[in-house]
Amino acid sequence: SGLTRCLPPLQYGIVLDAGSSHTAMFVYKWPADKENDTGVVSEHSMCDVEGPGISSYSSNPPAAGTSLVHCLNQALRDVPKEKHAGTPLYLGATAGMRLLNIANLQASDAVLSAVAATLKSYPFDFRGAKILSGEEEGVFGWVTANYLLENFIKRGWLGEWIQPQKKTLGAMDFGGASTQITFETRDTIEDPRNEVMLKLYGQVYKVYTHSFLCYGRDQVLKRLLSKLLQAESYRATVPHPCWPTGYHKSLSLSSVYDSPCTEKERPSLALNTTITVVGTGNGSLCALHVSKLFDFTTCSFSRCSFDGIFQPEVSGNFIAFSAFFYTVDFIQTVMGRPVHLPSDLKDAAKTICATSWSELLQKAPKLEKRLLDYCAVSTFIYLLTTKGYNFNNHSFPNIAFQKKAGETSIGWALGYMLNLTNMIPAEKPSSHKSMLYNYWVILILLFVVTTLTSLVTAVCLLRHSKSSAI
Repeated sequence: SGLTRCLPPLQYGIVLDAGSSHTAMFVYKWPADKENDTGVVSEHSMCDVEGPGISSYSSNPPAAGTSLVHCLNQALRDVPKEKHAGTPLYLGATAGMRLLNIANLQASDAVLSAVAATLKSYPFDFRGAKILSGEEEGVFGWVTANYLLENFIKRGWLGEWIQPQKKTLGAMDFGGASTQITFETRDTIEDPRNEVMLKLYGQVYKVYTHSFLCYGRDQVLKRLLSKLLQAESYRATVPHPCWPTGYHKSLSLSSVYDSPCTEKERPSLALNTTITVVGTGNGSLCALHVSKLFDFTTCSFSRCSFDGIFQPEVSGNFIAFSAFFYTVDFIQTVMGRPVHLPSDLKDAAKTICATSWSELLQKAPKLEKRLLDYCAVSTFIYLLTTKGYNFNNHSFPNIAFQKKAGETSIGWALGYMLNLTNMIPAEKPSSHKSMLYNYWVILILLFVVTTLTSLVTAVCLLRHSKSSAI
């Protein structure tokens, strides 16, 4: 059609976000002529891969590759055929694979190879499958959020580049196996491992980042179970203060101690031993046990978050996504409670913990799989943000809990693609295009002004000739 002919051609890119509990595929698109503008890349479509994360295929690596087929076939349909060969395809794996890599290097290599083999069999421009470091995951999430909100640079109405002098936004990610905090700071970063200097569009950003392995949602729940079993000396029946009353379940020890996050606490008992865990719904006891997952005592720096990790004071606004968003969203929509202050989060957690299993099921039957854990996870998020990261009544309201900016998901995937396809130049984009654009704008303005002037003149002359005729 004539309309599509005058629209600039689109380019596409695909990123597979291979998380610990599941894989998501994102297809991005952008106008080919605007590669270096901020905020122009948007999510074209996404697809959730059926089944668990790729790290759970350690004993059957080929199945990890096969699991991606359904979504990759969707990508074949979502990206126009003539664009396939020119569409970069990336896979990044995060903390689930980091843990597998620690537990069994051969298995993690086999899974990545199997996944790469599947990706190579598609007509896209496959650029590799790798495990991201925690720092990369944190920084790319920060880049995604700030890119989408156009905090790096903006085009003025004359096509000139404007450094918006906007403050950047901190990013907090909470996955299945790790959690990240990343923000720009002026303070000295006392541990070089936590410092990243980024040069984007001619501006230098000094960014603090840290990724806490074993502090993702699923690993926190496993570590919590381990602590409770330990505290009750692995009795046949163990009370769980974070589980709702009216819920109980039998667990095998192997399901708790199958992770590098819990192996140091592994008991000498046979791992096929089963224990019955019974919910007792006690919010304050739950908080006591969850707080034992953090070490607030050791710190060799002027200040720490926890576990001896340096962290400057949090500053500016933050966006909290992934499980941060899902948990707060549950509190707001299902429990009908606002979350503005730390105390709101604390009270909501207490209320969830005190709600019986049958009552929770009644409130949110669709969420049955996750319902069990909202008490522990809300409590964890409260302790992580307040005691861990040190958000207080003044700074906590600066956190926005959201999973999207406009129509695009926030997470590391977009930032990863922008980086690998060099779409965020270190220097300010050349003004060549802008100048051309400027001349056009000026010419059009001149044309408009001239036209208006001649119109006004004509009207005046007409009026003048009419009045003189009278």
